[in-house]
Amino acid sequence: MIERYTRPQMKAIWDLKHKYEIWLEVELQACAAFELAKQAPRGTAAKIRKKAKIDVERIADIEKITKHDVIAFLESLMDTVGPEHRFLHMGLTSSDIVDTSLAIQMTEALDLILGGVDELLAVLKQQAFRYKNQVMVGRSHGIHGEPISFGLKMALWYEEVRRHLERLRHVRNEIAVGKLSGAMGTFAHQGPDIEDYVCAKLGLNVAPVSNQVVQRDRHASYSTALALLAASIEKFATEIRHLQRTEVLEAEEFFSEGQKGSSAMPHKRNPIVSENLCGLARVVRANSVAAMENVALWHERDISHSSVERVIMPDSTILIDYMLAKVTDLIKHLVVYPDRMRQNLELTGGLIYSQRLLLTLVEKGAQRKESYEAVQRNAMASWRGGGGLQELAGKDPFISEHLTKSEIAACFDPKHYLRHLDQIYRRVFGRDRRRSPGIRAKGVRS
Repeated sequence: MIERYTRPQMKAIWDLKHKYEIWLEVELQACAAFELAKQAPRGTAAKIRKKAKIDVERIADIEKITKHDVIAFLESLMDTVGPEHRFLHMGLTSSDIVDTSLAIQMTEALDLILGGVDELLAVLKQQAFRYKNQVMVGRSHGIHGEPISFGLKMALWYEEVRRHLERLRHVRNEIAVGKLSGAMGTFAHQGPDIEDYVCAKLGLNVAPVSNQVVQRDRHASYSTALALLAASIEKFATEIRHLQRTEVLEAEEFFSEGQKGSSAMPHKRNPIVSENLCGLARVVRANSVAAMENVALWHERDISHSSVERVIMPDSTILIDYMLAKVTDLIKHLVVYPDRMRQNLELTGGLIYSQRLLLTLVEKGAQRKESYEAVQRNAMASWRGGGGLQELAGKDPFISEHLTKSEIAACFDPKHYLRHLDQIYRRVFGRDRRRSPGIRAKGVRS
């Protein structure tokens, strides 16, 4: 199921052949640097590039004997490269190639994810403006609170995703780091100039200091950023699941022609996409824990991290790519029920306006303690089925002493709660607000 919806280019990033192609590119750029340092004849890198062939099956056959993937890769090149093969990997260690190449794969994956975040932001902005004035009941602890707008909920999600965009951009810079400092990180057999040249050619920064590996706090930060994004997607999906509950039904996932919700109950329309997203978030989150555990290595260098990263890096990036595509489509085609929102708004007989009634009493000179007790007294009576809060308030001697019937009625107007939406929207979407480039939504003007 995951493979079906994953963007083909994300899957290709983690293809074994692509990994070997990057390994070869690192080796070729190092060879070009050797030429500049007069450690290899001019034209060596070009000759190797012309002759070298990546044969995945051949590498696998050699690795069965060597039990070492980088050595198997290098030995496989002997089949086609010829005498120039001796200029490959001079003074380098396996992690110089593996870690530098992994950085490239991780940045390639993150670039696709950043594109997916942009798409999600565009949809959230569109929905935020579409439903800006659509009143609904706000909830805390799962209980009705005060009126909000559905667009405000979308604006809240937009701002959260925008933070993820900034966080991921920072992480991209942090992970785009290569190293060619040799077996112990001391440049014992090749100088820093080789590393500088190769990283510049590959579009990477240079690790200021390394031992045999790039330190794994960078990779943990990357995985944690993906887990945070997954957590927000889970949050959005959880809210949609609640909104789709039969008792609520203010919004639901699009249900396509011919779709089935249950093998047993033909009436079912289940929030399967949202549930799917909630489940996958657990996997991405668990992977971030594994990345954290990769930070501590024996003497700061062993290969216990390697086996973990071969699983969690492809998995997490592919899953996030999939989750972004699904949640964007989910929100774009979300079915919203304004009539049900209005019905639910009145479900408690006006209890959600209790604070407005309380504050109006205080504004008119009543003491807060007595005002709170009066409003709560009538609210509890309304809870017990004694009538709507507005009706009861109008009959209460204390309340009617301080407020006219029209003043009481004004307390029950839901538009009061949306009067600052324009200001909130300017904070979130305003043109004068400092924003990272690339997050402007398409098709909707603020």
